[in-house]
Amino acid sequence: MVETLIAGIVIFVLATLLGVELINRVPTTLHTPLMSGANAISGITVVGAMLVTGAGYGWLTTVLGFAAVVLAMMNVVGGYAVTDRMLQMFRRKPEPRQ
Repeated sequence: MVETLIAGIVIFVLATLLGVELINRVPTTLHTPLMSGANAISGITVVGAMLVTGAGYGWLTTVLGFAAVVLAMMNVVGGYAVTDRMLQMFRRKPEPRQ
């Protein structure tokens, strides 16, 4: 039991460090396509969390599933908001009328 917990913690820490390094090395022009992909993955997470919430396995899984739905939806909405702001940077500004 303890070995499994330690292995899980080590994997979590390594994944976090790897994720931070990977994100820091991505060029600015690639952030928008990567955000779109992350939003698609978060959408799959929402569907899975909804399935777990409605499965009726008990009150604890219902509460945790509801929390997962809320957090995943916050991630999806925030991702689309960031993507929209980044795409606005590439729009041409209207020329002033003379």
